[in-house]
Amino acid sequence: MRTFSAEKLESLISSMTLPVYAPVEEGNTVIYAPYEAGKKLRLDKVGTDKTPKEVLFPQWETLMHFRMEGKTIELTEEERAKEDYVLFGVRACDMQAIRVLDKVFLSDPVDTYYAARREHGIIVGLACDQPGKNCFCKNFDIDPAQPDTDLVLWPAGDTYYCEAYTDKGRALMDGWDTEEADENAVAEIKENIAKKYDALPFAHLNLTGFDGEHLMEKFESPQWKKLSMACLGCGTCTFSCPTCQCYDIRDYDTGHGIQRYRCWDSCMYSDFTLMAHGTNRPTQLEKYRQRFMHKLVYFPSRNEGMYSCVGCGRCIEKCPMNLNIVKVIKALGEGEKE
Repeated sequence: MRTFSAEKLESLISSMTLPVYAPVEEGNTVIYAPYEAGKKLRLDKVGTDKTPKEVLFPQWETLMHFRMEGKTIELTEEERAKEDYVLFGVRACDMQAIRVLDKVFLSDPVDTYYAARREHGIIVGLACDQPGKNCFCKNFDIDPAQPDTDLVLWPAGDTYYCEAYTDKGRALMDGWDTEEADENAVAEIKENIAKKYDALPFAHLNLTGFDGEHLMEKFESPQWKKLSMACLGCGTCTFSCPTCQCYDIRDYDTGHGIQRYRCWDSCMYSDFTLMAHGTNRPTQLEKYRQRFMHKLVYFPSRNEGMYSCVGCGRCIEKCPMNLNIVKVIKALGEGEKE
């Protein structure tokens, strides 16, 4: 266990020889972007407006280019990531979201664009000492005081404590100006964090029945009609979610060839999975149900109980119609735990 003064934090980040992506202020939002001198670091912001997912799985990315010369096609693929970088200040919920993405993109067939970024990333976690009112990560067995990252920081007033858990983390921390610290100090921080999270409004949701054994029971619930009635299909929930992984692949004629790119998509959109015969989920009720069934039932039933929700609370904050996954859990579940 090591420690350093909080006033050294930004100089410590600036001194890293690798590119650093961190939560920074951009206009009225806080996003993960390259940290540079002059940018305002916002490690205090729980539930950033854009999640760390975008560093690993960009909202928009070029995959390859095509060029026709007569009957010859010239194809040029975009180069995969090949340089290390640091993803800084990642909360426990967002790190669990990355684990969810790993299940999707690192399973056969492996997504080589995602895999390259994931391999080269060094992730520095940040314990949540001040939770947001909409946080409910502990329902999914996520410890907000102990992100599952290469290296973890614990803020404590004018001090930070830090500890590395992987070779990547140890190599990164070797270059930091730190001092030996008492591990008991961090134990007290963790205890205080646990108390704060236990007192949150959504800390004790009951997830009983959200599993593969009760799939049809949940699917056929009459509650879906009422729950989905106000849904606009705007996709805000999916674009703010750290685990949503749906995307579309399209071709664009640049005038000098064809650019093939990938962009995020949303199961809430009317043209999602649209084919010649139409779509297999034509109503907003069916689209709404698909989103939450996937998060709470389909995904855990196929991935050893891992939910595709991490309790970050972003959908609660962002939905313009006040629709969110907590309402679904309460409506289809068994209330709250005693």
